Amino acid sequence: MKVCVPAATDSGLSSLPFGHFGSAPYFVVHDTEAGSTEVLANANDHHAGGGCQPLAALGGRNVDAFIVGGIGAGAIQKLNVASVRVYQSAPGSVKDNVNALKEGRLTELMVSAGCKGHSVCDH
Repeated sequence: MKVCVPAATDSGLSSLPFGHFGSAPYFVVHDTEAGSTEVLANANDHHAGGGCQPLAALGGRNVDAFIVGGIGAGAIQKLNVASVRVYQSAPGSVKDNVNALKEGRLTELMVSAGCKGHSVCDH
C-alpha cells in the first residue's frame, strides 16, 4: 500500500503530519510493501480555497491512502472519486501514523468531515 502524509519538514518517516493537507510544504510517500519512502515538495501549496489538486501535487505518483491533520471536503471528494481513502492523523510521526493505519487504528474521513477553510477544521 502506498500512503501519503502531508508534512511540515523533509524528515522522511520522522516528520510530523502537517495540520492542513493543501498547504503542507511536503508530502511523505511511503510504500508499506517495498519499505521505501520518498519526500516531495508540495508545488500546489499556495492555492485558493477549493483549488486544491491533491493528486496533481504528487507529480503523477499513485497512492492508495492519505493520512491528514486536516483537509477540505472538496479534496476528500476528489480523492474518493480517484479511489483514494483519507484518514485522520493521530499524534506522533509519519511512521507512527503509517503503523496505526496498518493496524486499523485511524478513522477514515468522509466528505462531511472536511475543513471549512485552511484554518477552520472541526477535528
